[in-house]
Amino acid sequence: MPEVASSVHTAPVPPGLVWSDALSLSMPVMDQTHVEFVDLLAAVQQAEDADLVDRWQALIDHTQAHFDQEDRWMLDTGFAPGSCHMTQHAVVLKVLREGLASGQQGQLQPIRQMAHELTLWFPHHAQNMDAGLALHLKSVGYDPLTRAVAQPEALPQEAISGCGGACSSQPAEAQPAAV
Repeated sequence: MPEVASSVHTAPVPPGLVWSDALSLSMPVMDQTHVEFVDLLAAVQQAEDADLVDRWQALIDHTQAHFDQEDRWMLDTGFAPGSCHMTQHAVVLKVLREGLASGQQGQLQPIRQMAHELTLWFPHHAQNMDAGLALHLKSVGYDPLTRAVAQPEALPQEAISGCGGACSSQPAEAQPAAV
């Protein structure tokens, strides 16, 4: 017998994450995409049950384009296709889609929980992985709009396999072992 979906949440809640200068990476294209993500996430958190699945779908659509954009930038500037940053993007999208499937079956609580978890995950991701990527893009003179690299000599000689921060500027085999 299928589980009857119930929702304990029917009233909007204040967003758990609000854009601030603390989230800015001083890279306008990336920052604008992040502002949009934060706004869409707030819309999910404030959604009435009747609108929740549609708002979650809008967040997924945006997040797919957002991650595809960052993944292109990484590939353009020397990241390995299996870098942990790209892998994290793929995992997050998979989880978001699992939440959508639950929501489409009337189970809204998983979406509400995932939205809360995203408010905790995103600042960490932005200030670590995305900040490292932004620094890397600036260091090679990458223009995210034209995808041109002004300083090709600054591109890594071997593909970056890590997250994109200072810890991953070396090939994987040259990185210190985790303790």
